[in-house]
Amino acid sequence: MTKKQRTIKNPVSLKGRGIHTGNNTKITFKPAPANYGRRFVRIDLEDKPEIPALIEYVVMDKSLDSSRGTTLRKDDVEIHTVEHVLAALVGLEIDNVIIELNANEPPIVDGSAMPFVNKLLEAEIVEQDADKEYLVIEEPVNYKNERRGVEFVALPTDDYRITLMIDYKNPVLGSQHTGLFSLEHEFITEFAPARTFAFLHEIEALAEQGLIKGGDLDSAVVIVDRELDDNEIERLKKMFGIAQDVELGKSGILNNKALRFPNEPARHKLLDMLGDLALVGVNIKSQILAARPGHQSNIEFAKMLRNIYKKQRLTRKYQDISSKGVVFDINAIKKILPHRYPFLLVDAIIELEPEKRAVGIKNVTNNEPFFQGHFPQKPVMPGVLIVESMAQVGGILLLNEQAEVDNKLVYFMGIDKVRFRKIVQPGDQLVMELEMLKNRRTTFKMAGKAYVKGELVCEAEMMAAVVENY
Repeated sequence: MTKKQRTIKNPVSLKGRGIHTGNNTKITFKPAPANYGRRFVRIDLEDKPEIPALIEYVVMDKSLDSSRGTTLRKDDVEIHTVEHVLAALVGLEIDNVIIELNANEPPIVDGSAMPFVNKLLEAEIVEQDADKEYLVIEEPVNYKNERRGVEFVALPTDDYRITLMIDYKNPVLGSQHTGLFSLEHEFITEFAPARTFAFLHEIEALAEQGLIKGGDLDSAVVIVDRELDDNEIERLKKMFGIAQDVELGKSGILNNKALRFPNEPARHKLLDMLGDLALVGVNIKSQILAARPGHQSNIEFAKMLRNIYKKQRLTRKYQDISSKGVVFDINAIKKILPHRYPFLLVDAIIELEPEKRAVGIKNVTNNEPFFQGHFPQKPVMPGVLIVESMAQVGGILLLNEQAEVDNKLVYFMGIDKVRFRKIVQPGDQLVMELEMLKNRRTTFKMAGKAYVKGELVCEAEMMAAVVENY
């Protein structure tokens, strides 16, 4: 059964301090129309700029230690530590919502997603008259970072599931595992309450960098990973501005704070992962296995999934049935390009990485009209038409992201470094690879290479502009 998109019925607000910036923040969730998505709005700034919760707006912000949170930026506007808010929205399966902030970081509250969950439940979740959209994983997707010991794999399934393992080689934590198999039945009770955690040496390093200005012993589980005497405890109290007594206890956790779950750190890592993968911008159908995840690796994996989703969305947009091994067939190409006989020189797109790379093919037959004059006794495909074929593949790379492709044209502004290596004859199949070199919103630079049977026959660099088709 097809699920409907969801939003909230009433606005709700929550106040608190941002964990890193220390700014006092009010966050307000408001209803949004179908297909709006999740967007942050900085109401404290002129014109109230919006930042969509999408991977394209993620920045690796060294000033706020990207390993400890996820930052979004659009132009000069930033919002830090968005993962707990997004995890709450994913866990409650809320697709469309306006998230207003009067500062640059949501409140940390108790370090979990539960305060946001409670407010969103208070707002009342409602269905909308539009179907949910999904990224459907059809074959395994692998990510590996050997230096960090991180490994992810996304496997095909009809639901969204995450199985996760962490191993910090610390006697308090040990190796921990957890798994979420149903957002509807497990998220609120089993994962939303899991609090952020950190080792004491990390907290000290962050404090020395001028971070965690809004953190306290109520907003995180602090794991003691070295011996401390009374003098060091007093030094830490001053560093963090703590007035009350601090004890090490015997649990290995500062102040003997009780864990909400035996494997609460692993559950919180899964919570963070839900929030970071929300930046794919669509619901996910996959079984994801994760070993030693962190924000940076989550973001890299999310980028991979986002590109797969873009490719699937384009195929659905232009092609009713995807042929095996083909992204766009000739009928889909004719919906994107304005070219027609005898000047449509691409037969299929077989690979596509949106905004990065496209591979197209052109089957060269003896029936091509240009062979009547070039040359009748020894047919050779004109070099200028090989370049044109590559340019048309480039046109598809540029136009496929346009909302109203019928109203757009690609004009080529310049061609450089053209080299012809071999002749192309009837019976050959041109395989053309176009790679984006520069993307400046309206003007683009691409590198193109054309091959026959694996041998390079032509290469060139092309500059183009996308213009209105008046």
